[in-house]
Amino acid sequence: MTGDNICSHELIGLGVRVIESTDAERIGLGGKVVDETRNLLVIEKDGKEKMVPKGECVFEFMIGDEKARVEGKKIVARPEQRVKRGK
Repeated sequence: MTGDNICSHELIGLGVRVIESTDAERIGLGGKVVDETRNLLVIEKDGKEKMVPKGECVFEFMIGDEKARVEGKKIVARPEQRVKRGK
């Protein structure tokens, strides 16, 4: 998995941070992706889960030492369809 093909891979388990959002309170929210639906990422930090709308945010995913910037609109899809489409 690289920054170039992250949209076609499983996101659960990756570190993530919201770097842009239509809701200023979400900017800077970070943690680990613990679940994903068509429209939401569930991010866990310090034992608390936050549901973040994909289409309203720009995310920065951590892939090892690399950071990948992803517009949430590009990952709005059911996870299994998004991953299948990328193969």
